[in-house]
Formats: sequence, structure tokens, C-alpha cells
Amino acid sequence: MAKYDLTSRMVQYLDRHLVFPLLEFLSAKEIYDENELLQAKLDILSKTSMVDYAIDIRNQLYPNDPVPEEMKIKRTQVVSQLQELQNEVEKILVIISNDEVMKKTETMRDSKSLINYLSSFDFKIERMDSMYKLAKYRYDTGNYSVSASHLYFWMLVIPSTDKNYLNVLWGKLASEILVQSWDSALEDLNKLRDFIDSTNIFSSSLQLLQQRTWLIHWSLFVFFNHVKGKDLIIEMFLYRPHYLNAIQTMCPHILRYLATAVIINRQRRSALKDIVKVIQQESYTYRDPITEFLEHLYVNFDFDGARQKLHECQTVLFNDFFLIACLDEFVENARLMIFETFCRIHQCISIGMLAEKLNMNPDEAECWIVNLIRNARLDAKIDSKLGHVVMGTQPLSPYQQLIEKIDSLSVRSEALSQIIEKKLKAKSDTYNY
Repeated sequence: MAKYDLTSRMVQYLDRHLVFPLLEFLSAKEIYDENELLQAKLDILSKTSMVDYAIDIRNQLYPNDPVPEEMKIKRTQVVSQLQELQNEVEKILVIISNDEVMKKTETMRDSKSLINYLSSFDFKIERMDSMYKLAKYRYDTGNYSVSASHLYFWMLVIPSTDKNYLNVLWGKLASEILVQSWDSALEDLNKLRDFIDSTNIFSSSLQLLQQRTWLIHWSLFVFFNHVKGKDLIIEMFLYRPHYLNAIQTMCPHILRYLATAVIINRQRRSALKDIVKVIQQESYTYRDPITEFLEHLYVNFDFDGARQKLHECQTVLFNDFFLIACLDEFVENARLMIFETFCRIHQCISIGMLAEKLNMNPDEAECWIVNLIRNARLDAKIDSKLGHVVMGTQPLSPYQQLIEKIDSLSVRSEALSQIIEKKLKAKSDTYNY
């Protein structure tokens, strides 16, 4: 199973604090040696201020050894540093703890009026640098909820032109992810994406590409936990050219998550053709049972291969931190895809043969098909005596045709606008020269 585990590829694009949930998950799955995972946690913790957690992990690794003196000293230093930073911004912390003041602050859109209002509470803008340091230190000690509230206030007061604004956006997103506040995390994700895409602070295209690659990986926490995530991941990863380019260039392993989102999202079947095309293009750089399932089914029409890959997909999802919650939904929709594709090719189908394709026994398959025909209103009948499913013709509805046309046109329009923009920029550069 370790050959399908993407953790080693993912961690290089994640903040060290976001790595801990993945390591905890791997520990529960027993894919790797437990002592190796504990040592990995300890190595990461040594670069943070989470001293108590580090001591706990060390005690698990070396139960008979006393706690090293340097760890005790570091703990004292962390407490002292935290107290010092809190003292520097004591007046600001009083403001944050006042609900009425915060409500008034949130309604103010003009920064000058906001500063004037806060000045009546002995607020000084110069202290906001210390507030930034305190929020960062709180995060480093693992107090993510407090860090999020500090960073929220910082963003209300400080303009987006500040040198620390990008770091604050990243820190706020990480904090909301780690406290599992998914609505706030989605809002922060959108803010960060808009800032990355619209600002000119990056010195090179490579730096911009790296920022988008990091954002792609962090967004997985949000997309696979937020109720709207399965739609939003398709919009961002597949239909935003800059992010699709980042996936193809830097992290093709993300295709596993995009492919899964397409498979489990029945409302976005029009995206199947687009994801299959991308999978084909990147098959030489990345492939796993999930991408191969789509390739077998929609490129090769290899139903035996698709059935085998579906079996492997279940193992992959069960051992993937982001996808395990989608396992049942994935299997149901993957079977539906096999059934629909098989029915397009054959008009009369043996239930026994179909059960084999779906990794089900014949009775279970017949019951599943009956429910499918009833719930999805498929134009099909079951002949129980002969053990056949007889398909009728089911033309695509005008509404569905229109939706698919709109999706296709939107992708083409965005691609054309990118080409026009590049040509205009090249023309402008020529004239300037």
C-alpha cells in the first residue's frame, strides 16, 4: 500500500503544522513502522515551539530515558517569550476581547475612520507589528484558534499593501484548517487565491507557480471537508488554466483528487471528458488506480480492467487521508459509471455478467439495478426469468445538452482570453521597446 501513499510528495508543499494530521492518519493505518512515524513527528516538532507535544512524542519513543535538559529550557523560553509578546500588545488584546468594539470594527470599511475609532481605546498602529509576531508565535505553539482571531483583527486594520499581508493570509488559512472551521477556511482560501492571482509582488513566474502549487495542496483540506468542496475543486483545478497548468507542471499527483471529485459528483458529468483528456496527457508522469479506472473505462472501454481498478481504488481511498470519507460514495458512482457505459454499448445485458463487472453477486446486482432504474429513472427493464437487463433509448435532455455546451464554451472563452491577453502584452512590450 505504501507505493500509493502520496504523503511524501504532499509534505513538501505543506506547512509543518498541516503535516501532523497526515502523520496521525498514517499511524492509525499502520502502513509504516510506528517508530519511524514518531521520529518524523519529533523531527518536525523540533522546528516548532510545541514543546509539550514534543516531550510526549519523545517519551513514546524513549520511555525509559529522562526528558533532555534542553527541552525543559526551551519550554521555559517559550513561556517567557509568549508573555513578553502579550505584554507588548496588551491594549490590543483588550480591544479584541470586547465583542461590541469588534462588531463596530467589522462594519467599518474606511481605514482612516477605523483607526480614529480604535484610537479612543489607546490603540497605536505601531503595535500591530508586535501583534503579527504574537499571532505567529501562538500558531507556532499550536494555539491555532487564538492565532486565527489575532490574524483576523490584523487584517481588519492593516491594508493589503503591507509587507506581511501575504504571510498573514497563509497563516489565517492554516489556522482555520487546523481548527476545522471550514466556512472560514473557504473564505480565506478564496481571498488568498485572489491575492496571488491579482498582485504583482512576485518577482518571477516561477515564484507565482510555487505559490499556486502550495495553495493547491492546502486547498485539499478545505475541498474534501466543506459541503461545496466537490464542486469547487473541479472549478479551481480543472477550469482555471493557471491552476491546471500548475498541477501538470509541478504536482500531477493531484489528479488523484481531481479525478475522485469528478467521479463522485453526479451533477458534473460534463467534466468527465475534460478530466480524461488531462489524465491521458499526464499518464507518462503520474498514474494510480483512480486515474487508470477512468482511462480503462472511457478511453479503452476495457470493462474487466475498470473492474480490477475499482477494486484497487477502494484500497487507495481507504488509506488516503483526504479521500477515506468518500469511499462509499466513490464505489457507488464508479459502479454507476461502469453500468452506464456498458449500457451505451449493449442493449441487452446479462445480470450475471454485469454483476461480475461491478464486483457484486447476482442477487445484489439485480437489487442495485432495480433501485438505480427507479431512482435515476433509467429507460430500462429487467427480465428476471432470463436474467437480463433490456435497455431502451434515452436521449440526452435539452437542458443537459445546454449545460454541456455552456461548460464547453466557458472553457474555450477563457482559453481565448488568455491567448488575446498574451498577444496584447507581447505587442505592448514591442512598442515599449
